[in-house]
Amino acid sequence: MPPIDESASEFAVLSFLRSRLPAGEGGEVFVGDDAAVLEPPPGRLLLATDMLVEGIHFDLGLTTLEDAGWKAIAANVSDMAAMGGEPLHAVVALAAPEGGGSLEALLNGLEQAAEHFGVRLVGGDLSSAPSWFVAVAITGTCGDRPAVLRSGAREGDRIFVTGPLGASAAGLRQLRSGGAHDKAIEHLLVAYKRPEARIAEGIAAARAGATAMIDVSDGLTRDLGHVAEESGVGFQLFEVPVATGASEEEALGGGEDYELVFTVRGDHVLRHFEEEGLRKPIEIGRCTGDPGERTLRQEPLSVSGWEHSFASRRGGAPPVG
Repeated sequence: MPPIDESASEFAVLSFLRSRLPAGEGGEVFVGDDAAVLEPPPGRLLLATDMLVEGIHFDLGLTTLEDAGWKAIAANVSDMAAMGGEPLHAVVALAAPEGGGSLEALLNGLEQAAEHFGVRLVGGDLSSAPSWFVAVAITGTCGDRPAVLRSGAREGDRIFVTGPLGASAAGLRQLRSGGAHDKAIEHLLVAYKRPEARIAEGIAAARAGATAMIDVSDGLTRDLGHVAEESGVGFQLFEVPVATGASEEEALGGGEDYELVFTVRGDHVLRHFEEEGLRKPIEIGRCTGDPGERTLRQEPLSVSGWEHSFASRRGGAPPVG
């Protein structure tokens, strides 16, 4: 089927989507009906949703619609990873502005991310809006393991992060600068445009007995603060692993790194990562019994990062300017 253009009717667009997206197998039904028909997973079902809005979560002056499609899937997959689960299916609701760009480009990004993360796109919805709007709902499973919640951390638990932080925020800073980009900062641009969700790391952490876990989407201090609040603990950070080319401020509050922060008891956690051939998580601190404690290198740590608000953007630099 030829590429779809902006003047195509809704039914033409739907026909185009059906030609691109996979068909159901074994009695499952994907795109084409009022609802997808899916076989439930053998274990616990996980369900999450997230949305990207042009001008808030992505800027088409800095990135492409393909990048937006990738990030929409990656953000949702990361929510599965943060529960110790793996993704299964996704539905995507799109709203596009007239003359706002190529639907096919956005679909390319969605498909690329879905294939990369092992997600099956099974349906969605289409509409129009003053700007681009991409909402994804995703299912996943943690099998027969309990899901790792934010509320299980206890005093004395060790705090780990799955990798250095701040690369995404540094990539955004480089894009905003408008200067020439060389290979030395390419990893920063990729971190912002095409983030990696840590599915295998989340499963390894769950198998290691993680007591609480969250992905770093809003910034380390804010996301770790969610764990502390839900668990009724405080935390002392000894160090913050900073990605090459990023600043410590970006590592603490930049957000959209999609690394995982988890708490765990005992000394066996590294073995589970080594057995899976994964890079070792980095120990960054301890949970304390004082719910109000937030320190870095024994100094008070202020909370920074992205704070969601219906009325305004507060609490730090938003994802786009």
